[in-house]
Amino acid sequence: MIRGRSRSIAALAIAAFVGLGACGGDTVVFELTDAVESQELLTEPPAGLVVLDIRTPDEFAEGHIGGSSNLDFYEPDFAASLDALDKDLPYFVYCRSGNRSSQALETMKDLGFTEVYELDGGIITWAEAGLPIDQ
Repeated sequence: MIRGRSRSIAALAIAAFVGLGACGGDTVVFELTDAVESQELLTEPPAGLVVLDIRTPDEFAEGHIGGSSNLDFYEPDFAASLDALDKDLPYFVYCRSGNRSSQALETMKDLGFTEVYELDGGIITWAEAGLPIDQ
């Protein structure tokens, strides 16, 4: 009887330990958002949200989402530039069609970013939805 009780207590202790670990502040969010969801995110952003347009500077100059910073995906030091960013801030990332941003998200996961939103279909879908583009 004592042996069975010890197993029950050990099982409860393990369950409690695992449960506490799951409740820690280590939440990681990588989310693909459509144009409407993206606009809602940008309208009511999480604190500190950084909007990254990872197209070329020429593409950026042709039009971009308001408040965006430009970080050229094709620069040889792109990954190093990402690595220099604060990984605990939330990020919203987009490119032209979604190809570069999906690759960038994989790099950001590998670098330890904790909260990243990607515009599904890139700025093309943003424009098709009739959403504002800054020049």
